[in-house]
Amino acid sequence: MTQMKPRQEAGRVLAILEQVHADARIALNFTNPLELLVATILSAQCTDVRVNLVTRELFRKYPHARAYAEADLGQLEQDIRSTGFFRNKAKSLIGCASALVERHGGEVPRTMEELTALPGVGRKTANVVLGNAFGVPGMVVDTHVGRVATRLGWTRESDPGKIELDLCRLLAKEKWTQASHVLIFHGRRICKAPVPLCSSCPVFELCPRVGVKKSK
Repeated sequence: MTQMKPRQEAGRVLAILEQVHADARIALNFTNPLELLVATILSAQCTDVRVNLVTRELFRKYPHARAYAEADLGQLEQDIRSTGFFRNKAKSLIGCASALVERHGGEVPRTMEELTALPGVGRKTANVVLGNAFGVPGMVVDTHVGRVATRLGWTRESDPGKIELDLCRLLAKEKWTQASHVLIFHGRRICKAPVPLCSSCPVFELCPRVGVKKSK
């Protein structure tokens, strides 16, 4: 039997996971690119559920970039306090919004280069915004994606940026955004840390389970 190439193998695994996690989608609530950018900045070291609770009022209070740029730092800190690391996040929001107003007329840019030039915005946040607000393929690498990709043998890297490169080489470009959602859902539901639910995994027979203690 002809051995499948790595891209074919990865495509087969992803197709199965897409069926199993057909409901995979971004968990953050938003109605426009700015709201998604703000929510993603707040989601660092915080649950999506908590972020959604906070942004429900936050988005009403700060409806545009200038509102964040001109916000009182102390008040904004209190508004987002429950998301954790609120001081740094508040500074990032004000700095980011100020840059949006000064450089982009208050609008969220649509390129990786412009997004990552904003204060508080790294590749992960930029990919979230590109993929989910603008439909530009973006591979988001969080702890779940990194863990699942490692166990599947799709990467040997530990740095998120290098993992992103490996996954982008392996998976079709049009799949990047949805693949991120699917891998996150799989990591939360089945391929958990520290002990994955391998007996319930739909790709158990295709997975090399790198770094996972195999049962005898």
